Amino acid sequence: MESGERPMTFGETAVGLNFNPSNDPNVQICKEIFARAIDQMNHLRTNIGCKPGQARHASAAITMLEDAQMRAVKAITWKTN
Repeated sequence: MESGERPMTFGETAVGLNFNPSNDPNVQICKEIFARAIDQMNHLRTNIGCKPGQARHASAAITMLEDAQMRAVKAITWKTN
């Protein structure tokens, strides 16, 4: 990390925000959107006062968001023969 840069959030790390070999701006936008949603669920599940059921659903949502993000990037970068 360079001086002045902030560490990546949980969501940014989960979606691999800095991994975009093609430098496709649509991939970047997609990853940023999903990173924010994952961060929201992570904040909920790690917040004091979070009920066990809430934490379980937030964790499941994170897993599903990670899968959806990967499929969305696949859709964006889909190449036909």
